[in-house]
Amino acid sequence: MGKIREKIRGAMQKIGDKEYFFCGLGLFMAAVVLQVLARNVAGMATWYARHVYPLLVAVIGGFFGLFPFSVVEKTLYLIVYVVAYAWRFWREPRRVLARMAFWVGLLLFLYTSNCGVNYYAAPFSEYAGLEAGAYSKEELQELCEFLTKRVNETALEERYVDNRWAWREESVRAMQQVGKKFPVLGGFYPEPKEVRMSSILSVQQLCGIYSPFTIEANYNKYMPSYNIPHTMCHELSHLKGFMREDEANFIGYLACVESERQAFRYSGYLTGWVYAGNALARADWDAYADLYGQLCEQAKEDLRKNNAFWDKYEGKVAEAANQMNDVYLKANDQSDGVQSYGRMVDLMLGYYLKFK
Repeated sequence: MGKIREKIRGAMQKIGDKEYFFCGLGLFMAAVVLQVLARNVAGMATWYARHVYPLLVAVIGGFFGLFPFSVVEKTLYLIVYVVAYAWRFWREPRRVLARMAFWVGLLLFLYTSNCGVNYYAAPFSEYAGLEAGAYSKEELQELCEFLTKRVNETALEERYVDNRWAWREESVRAMQQVGKKFPVLGGFYPEPKEVRMSSILSVQQLCGIYSPFTIEANYNKYMPSYNIPHTMCHELSHLKGFMREDEANFIGYLACVESERQAFRYSGYLTGWVYAGNALARADWDAYADLYGQLCEQAKEDLRKNNAFWDKYEGKVAEAANQMNDVYLKANDQSDGVQSYGRMVDLMLGYYLKFK
């Protein structure tokens, strides 16, 4: 091993500052070209998401999927190494800048190829045959009544800590199962990964996060258990090229309610109830209060625990993270920013009215 390490180190030392800089510049320009094409050439992003991105998922996602832990989380700790490296060579700014240019170019290219282009692809609603439209308060209330019934039928107390491996496997099966109904969701999925230091996600009020650099679906293991199955499927939906958060929420809902595991169905229905219930509360508080009263005690307890969990993390960090997420969404053609999450209700309504 020592000889191999020395050979690698020697080969790296032969790469000069110019090579690092121009390689980084080339990757940066390639990322810019992909972004320009995706934003301006009709159909390019959809073709890319359906033909190129699946190969990247199979190769990159498949490779990093072999590791039982979140590789991107471990990689983030390399920031300490980068800072130490820059400090060590602070008297050689040319060397530091050349390598910084390389890493910036590489990360931007990975982000664009594994994520950025997909924001401009055709939405899932086109594949599902769901059209955006206005729905009446009566239709919304009917959906909420349906969800209330399903929540009560599937409610159970099952903890993530007792089922972590089974749930990870089931999330893949659930996505592949819904892929039989919507072929665009079928095919290969690496298992989602829990973030070991999930408190980092909690303080940002994040349930999960997709890593474009390693094509990994990551989730917050500290959340109330009912939240986790839906979040797993939500993050896995990004591995099919659907980056819009409202659609990822909807796909996660579909995968959960189609699952053979009761905990997943409960997670999907209760998550759907929260979104639809919030919309009903704004339209008709009395109707919402009546339906809330019809929820079983298990569901009410889970909702209370969920509110208490996230309330602990209200503050400046969560507010800043929300603002950053809003800017990020708008920069990637989701003009409503964080408000785009609310459109999940329209998708659920369209689906419910079409298939009820």
